[in-house]
This record gives sequence, structure tokens and C-alpha cells, in this order.
Amino acid sequence: MTVTEPSSSSVAELVALFPDGTHLAEDGELMIGGCRAGELADRFGTPAVVVDESALRRRARQYVEALSVHWPNSQAVFASKSFPCTAVVRTLVEEGLGVDVAGGGELVAALAAGADPAHLVVHGNAKTDEELAMAVEAGAGTIVVDNFHDIDRLERLVGAAGQSVLLRVIPEVDADTHVAMVTGQRGSKFGLSLPDAVLAADRLRSSDRLRFDGLHVHIGSQLLDTEPFRRAVEAVARLGELGEHAVYDLGGGLGARYTYDDRPPTVEEYLRALTDTAREHLPATARLIIEPGRSIVAEAATTLYRVVTVKSGPRTLVAVDGGMADNLEPMLYGQRFEAAITSRVGGGAPCDLVGRHCESGDTLIRDINLPDPQVGDVVAVPVTGAYCYSLSNNYNGARRPPVIFCRDGEAREVVRRETFHDLLRRDVS
Repeated sequence: MTVTEPSSSSVAELVALFPDGTHLAEDGELMIGGCRAGELADRFGTPAVVVDESALRRRARQYVEALSVHWPNSQAVFASKSFPCTAVVRTLVEEGLGVDVAGGGELVAALAAGADPAHLVVHGNAKTDEELAMAVEAGAGTIVVDNFHDIDRLERLVGAAGQSVLLRVIPEVDADTHVAMVTGQRGSKFGLSLPDAVLAADRLRSSDRLRFDGLHVHIGSQLLDTEPFRRAVEAVARLGELGEHAVYDLGGGLGARYTYDDRPPTVEEYLRALTDTAREHLPATARLIIEPGRSIVAEAATTLYRVVTVKSGPRTLVAVDGGMADNLEPMLYGQRFEAAITSRVGGGAPCDLVGRHCESGDTLIRDINLPDPQVGDVVAVPVTGAYCYSLSNNYNGARRPPVIFCRDGEAREVVRRETFHDLLRRDVS
């Protein structure tokens, strides 16, 4: 076992993975949103998801302002599946984003957050009658048609006022990401192949209820290169059989920086790649829509845990009071995270940070350096804003964690921790 002493550069590199503005107090304590991480753990308990509200707002403004410069006739909509927390959605709506929803619950949350129904984009490869009826009744601005059955259902549900729709097409662009995150490849479960899209477009054009406004594409998530985005725009432009359109929704997919080695494009680089390619290939009058999710929320949040036990042996195992019930990303996608003990940031010896759940696969981070971990230490895992809350669950009776907003040294709970009573609430006998 090799123990490393933290250098100022290594500490700075670790702190840089936390929300923009995170720093160390004079005594070395990690400060998130102006709040001492250890005190947040004491006050709200652990596990807890801590969102730096200012960092979240700055990221949203980056998108809104840069997109308006590069393509004025445009709109950014938040892919709420990445963090479907009402307070998060409300914050992003306040910063000028629309909302992309992929299910009835996300639609309800978006409306509760104050989203303008006209700026809702409704997705799903298997939308039910109930969900489509909810969207139509709410006045959702855009529904993305994914299949022929969407057309059948909408024809029955939509009244004389009509409904704006986009047609999702498969661009056949392979993206370099985890196999579970690619969505634009040949044979994808999302969207229609070109031959089917041509047939669907003909049906939409002949409909007296549905307004066929344009096309939608999405190629995947956690992409760390702009080239696939360029190819997706080019692929849409080549769909000449479908004609030119008033609206092109280019999806989302920009990756986040989870580890030291990740180097995702900046928001500016990503948007420039999209809009430069669109300027070459798409109608100059078209309205562009983008759907950022992970790249807005991932780096704005941190999960706090408390060490419950430490075991020495062939590998040092540091077990915390959370795990796969609050962060399934390592288990589903093999996503690597980093971590810090909030009062001793940087350095240490390699260990495995494991969860409390009854699965051998419940390992949060392998080979992570932590300095002399002790029972009671608070461990902070950065970049947990995307899909951790979405995928949280009650395995082993775990209670889903609270969400805490921090800003200028003030902390407030926006989602409470589940209670044991909550776990029994749906029982009917």
C-alpha cells in the first residue's frame, strides 16, 4: 500500500471536480456553495445530495446566452430525466430553459416547477394513452413522434386546435460512449429508420390534427467529442426525402467531467460545432432546439456519505451509509467517480469505497486514494447531479436521500429524506 501526501496541485485538481466555486476553508474543510460540507452532513444527515445553486444557474446561463449568440432562433430545453427534482427544474426554468419530459411523472414535475407548457418537449419510445392525454391536456408545445402508434394515439386524442409534433429519426451515427447510452445507431429502439420515417412523414402531412413541424435526432449521452454531433446534423440534412423543415431538434448528449482524465468540450465548443454545421447544411430560417441534461446538472451536485466501517485485508474496504440505492451509475455504466474526505482533502492510500447494500457489486469507487479513513468521516463524491437522483431506489429498504440547495453560505432542504413510513405508504393491506 502506497501512501501519497497531497500536493497543492493534486488537491486543486480534486477540488476542481466539485461545483464551480468550491474551495477549502482555512482549516482544510471542503466548502460547497459557501457551506462547510461536514456541517451539512451533521445538519441534514447522510447520504445527502448537495446542489450548489449558483453553479447550476451559471451553467444554465452559459447555455442560454451562448446559444442565443450562435443561433438566435433557438431554444435550450432541459432534459429533466437527468435530475427530475422540482426545485432543480424550477431553477432552470427561471434561467430561461424549456423542459424536455420523457414520462408522466416528469411532466407533472415540470408543471409543478412552473414550466411554460408551450416550452415543453414530450419524449418517449412507448408513450401510453394516459401520458399523451396528459401532454395534450397540459398544452405541451411539442410532442416528439417516435413511432406509428404515437400517430394513431395522437389522432384520437388531439382536438381541433391541433398539436405540433416533431418526427424522431435514426441518424445512424455511432457515438463513442457506453453501449447503454448510445441512441442514434442503426437498430436503436428510439425513433424511425429512414424508410419508416418517410412513411410517417407522409401520414403527418396528411393529418388534419397534427402539425408536422420538423425532425428530432439524438445520438447518445456522455459524449466527450464534438465530431459525432457534427455527423448527426449532417445526417439530418441528408434526409432529403423528408424535405426541409421549420424546426430541428438536435438532442443533447454533451458529457461531464467525472474524473481527472475526462476532457469534455466546453459549452461554447459544443454549441459552435452544432451551429456551424447547421449553418452549412440546414435552412437558415430554421428554429434549433437542443436538450442538454447531464452537462447542466452533473457537476453542480455532490453526494455526502458517512463512513460506517473500515476493513483491512488484501484490499482496504471503506464502507459508507449509501451506495447503489443512491448512485447506480458505477453499476449500470461502469462510471468512474472520484472522492474526498471533507476534512482531509487529497492524498492517502488506495482503497475501495463500497456501499452498504447486500450486493457484491455495490462498489462506488475502486482504487480511490483516501487519507486514513476513519469511522465517522464524511466522504464527498462530486459530479453526482445527473441520473443519481433519477435512478435512486429503495433497495434493502434504503430511504432516498434529501436534496439540499446551497448558495452564499446558506443551505435549504428542497427534497426531504424519505421516512420509513413512506416505504409503507402504498401498502393497501
